[in-house]
Amino acid sequence: MKRRRDDSEVKVLSNEKTDAAIGCLLGTAVGDAIGLPCEGLSKRRLQKIYRHPNKHHFCFGKGMISDDTEHTCMVAQSLIVSAGDERIFARELAGRLKLWLLGLPAGVGFATLRAILKLWLGYSYRRSGVFSAGNGPAMRSAIIGLCYGDNLPKMRSLVKVSTRLTHTDPKAEWGALAVAIAAFISSQKTLVTPQEYYQKLAEILDAEAAEFLTLIQQAADSAASGETAASFSASIGKSQGVSGYVYHTVPVVIQVWLQHQRDYQRAIGEIISLGGDADTTAAILGGIIGAGVGKEGIPQAWLDNLWEWPRTVEWMEAVAQRLAAVWGILPRNLFFLLVVLWHGCRRLFPPW
Repeated sequence: MKRRRDDSEVKVLSNEKTDAAIGCLLGTAVGDAIGLPCEGLSKRRLQKIYRHPNKHHFCFGKGMISDDTEHTCMVAQSLIVSAGDERIFARELAGRLKLWLLGLPAGVGFATLRAILKLWLGYSYRRSGVFSAGNGPAMRSAIIGLCYGDNLPKMRSLVKVSTRLTHTDPKAEWGALAVAIAAFISSQKTLVTPQEYYQKLAEILDAEAAEFLTLIQQAADSAASGETAASFSASIGKSQGVSGYVYHTVPVVIQVWLQHQRDYQRAIGEIISLGGDADTTAAILGGIIGAGVGKEGIPQAWLDNLWEWPRTVEWMEAVAQRLAAVWGILPRNLFFLLVVLWHGCRRLFPPW
């Protein structure tokens, strides 16, 4: 039986929003690919190995994407198919995550892995999430904010579904909402003051998110004062690398975005130089800024050297309605895994 959709509920993107969506997806992918070789390195070690971290280093001067971009693409596809219906969105995203795991992804987070295994064991999407405050939901929420930021109840609902599918700690949801709001504001093509962003977020978060809002206020104040990202990161205890804990990841991303809202290249270089979970911080930041600057604001050389299949630049631009065939993903991911292992071995040797 065909699903009937009320035309009034179908979200149709204008040309301007389509450009923003393309920028969001490509911005996520390029940030992810540039940051990937630096993932897990301390700030000091990163400077030793990569003197110029803001270019592709993954494989022969080319870049490849990781789970950050893959999840964002799956969310985009699920939004297209569901037209904003939360139940359809949840089923679509859950199904795509299950198939994605069959492709042997190299970088799946532990919480996400457990949640997907629960889905395979027959748990519904309502009970598959595990208690974790990792940054998985934040890394895939920018595209939701971009599409539904002008309908806050709908955006909140979709972010909640996307988050609770894998992470049930409310902290993960607050971080994802902060990213979604930032991406929507960025897509409006006007610069926002740090305090304006903070006030917008404070309006939609509950009182129990007070600690998170305090961190965002610190990030906003830091950006307003012109403090460097390195100094701000050190002030929250992350002087040698930003961790995958959402209370570390999102405030740092927001601080850098608020200072460089229209300078994609500088922002990506700055956040990667902080070390830590560099592919995710750069992917989240890239999605937010990409929504504002579009494809044109992303360095062409970075796009040209994105070495991907089947999720090519053209594929991401098209925002296809179906997930690439699992068996097409598998050989790519086996090669990807080998290169990841090589990078891991490389870190065992000098320079220290």
